[in-house]
Amino acid sequence: MNIWQPDPGETLLSRAPVTFATGAAARVKGMRWFRDTHRGDIQHELTGWPEGPSFTPRSAGDVAARKSVKGAAMAVSAGVMAFLSSAGGNVATPSRSGGSDTPEDASNEVEDFPVVWAGPGGIARTLPWQLDPSRFDQKHHRTHAVVTDRRLVIVQLPFDKKNLQAIDDEVLWECPRSDINRVELKDFKDGDDFTVTFADGSWCRLTCNWRRKLTRYLVDAPELVLLDSLGPQQRAAVSEFATKSGMPSSASPIVSRNTCGHYGVDILLPSRFTSAFGASEVSFLMDSEGREVGVDEYHPEDL
Repeated sequence: MNIWQPDPGETLLSRAPVTFATGAAARVKGMRWFRDTHRGDIQHELTGWPEGPSFTPRSAGDVAARKSVKGAAMAVSAGVMAFLSSAGGNVATPSRSGGSDTPEDASNEVEDFPVVWAGPGGIARTLPWQLDPSRFDQKHHRTHAVVTDRRLVIVQLPFDKKNLQAIDDEVLWECPRSDINRVELKDFKDGDDFTVTFADGSWCRLTCNWRRKLTRYLVDAPELVLLDSLGPQQRAAVSEFATKSGMPSSASPIVSRNTCGHYGVDILLPSRFTSAFGASEVSFLMDSEGREVGVDEYHPEDL
């Protein structure tokens, strides 16, 4: 086991698998590009990158043909479902849990799909090629993003679905939080994507099945609170929660103050780190007196 650990005094906030995103609109479905600020293709300029596929956006005719085939397939599927239903079959209808069919940025989500956007010397050009699903074997390896209060780190590790606890991290890339200007959630289609815009204006588009837990300390950047600054009742509540959770001495609770006045407490238990999901937290919410806040008392800021 070789799990990446923060430096003394540095707080680990979240960790989850990430890759470069993939186009979902018909014209760019299954594709991605690496662009300069004039939309030139720069993948052959990226230092140390192995050769990868070169994509061409589909023409209007190709898109129309694909939609026609898809429509026919959906009609057949609907007919089968109707038959099964009429025959008394127990048919479950899938439902979307997130995402949006409306693009926020058509030029970068429908007509083109950059996952790196950077001029010469841009920070986004330094990202590791292992983030690219077209270049890195995702069946036997994973790339994780690790977020701390000081930096964003990308590690690679082997993946064995029969032994998810086997973690052997190799650091590929990192940048200080001061180099990150903003992180934005992108909901088009699956609702798993997000962009990281760096201080120099370059950006990347990544995807994560557990986007919310990974980016929560990057998007809104909640105020982190030191344990020593809490009141006696709050400290007692955190200590009791840590004990019940089985938190080892090597870990520390993460306490954040929401704008509504409630305090979120997260504990990343090392025993729950896996190559498939990253770090999983146990959490509870308390008020200024250390009392646990019930779900019916949550404010929008708590969610």
